[in-house]
Amino acid sequence: MWKSGKFMRLLPVAAGLLWVLFVGLGARMLLTYESAPGESGVPQPKWPSESHLIRSKGKFTLVMLAHPDCPCSRASVAELEILMAQLEGKLVALIPFRKPGARAGEARASDLWKQAAAIPGVLVFFDADGREAELFGATVSGQTMLYDTEGRLVFSGGITNGRGHQGDNPGVDSIIRKVRGEAGQSHAPVFGCSLRDPSVKVLKEDPSWRK
Repeated sequence: MWKSGKFMRLLPVAAGLLWVLFVGLGARMLLTYESAPGESGVPQPKWPSESHLIRSKGKFTLVMLAHPDCPCSRASVAELEILMAQLEGKLVALIPFRKPGARAGEARASDLWKQAAAIPGVLVFFDADGREAELFGATVSGQTMLYDTEGRLVFSGGITNGRGHQGDNPGVDSIIRKVRGEAGQSHAPVFGCSLRDPSVKVLKEDPSWRK
């Protein structure tokens, strides 16, 4: 009886310890996922002549490839809005939206498309067959390329510090420096969902945007 009673007294303690353990493991997994960058593609060193996108003459041109349902890219677009405000008149941004198997109307109806389209100086497009993503070497939503006034690539990477995280980050800082003619790093990690169909299994991304 004593052993049974002792066991019953220790049971809530053991259950509590297990709960703490599982919560800790879950938080660690979530933190690892949020801080794990995507496997970004390799962009071309010069503006691809085959692209249907029009590079701005006399200004820096930023290209950000995005998936309309990627929750991580909401932060990327929010950071882009800050960039455009700080570099008003010096930078033009183009965002081709890519979603495998989707039609233009579906992409245009997304909150992310509307969020991006509302930013002054930003033009949005639908990349129906992924042509622009392929030409610019982008495989992760939020991957950003900055080209100078001569069409040369001067920055490639992401403009957030993690998946869905806004705030100071090296990508935004580098772009501002580059446009202002100052020294800045040329690469930063990208945090976002895959621009390709998850069945292709090219990336290690969790296809959380898939509906």
